[in-house]
Amino acid sequence: MSKYQIAETKTFEKVKKKIDKKLYLKIENFVYPQLRENPFYGTNIKKLKDNLEGYYRYRIGNYRLFYLVEGDKLIVAVIDFRLRQQAYD
Repeated sequence: MSKYQIAETKTFEKVKKKIDKKLYLKIENFVYPQLRENPFYGTNIKKLKDNLEGYYRYRIGNYRLFYLVEGDKLIVAVIDFRLRQQAYD
């Protein structure tokens, strides 16, 4: 059974409409199950620093999926999804 629940923010809901369907299926079928089990550690997971402290990013090719973990509620809040070149502006 999964430890964490995935919650997509309104910002991500808007971005999701623009994402290629194949790419979103990859997020839904591969990334989300991994985040449900352990959103803190993985080969594509990095804890962010400085002005993005508290956030995590998941690398998916040239894209970055940004999220927060609400540990007390066991929720992974998916915040945004961007191309790497635009991700840290």
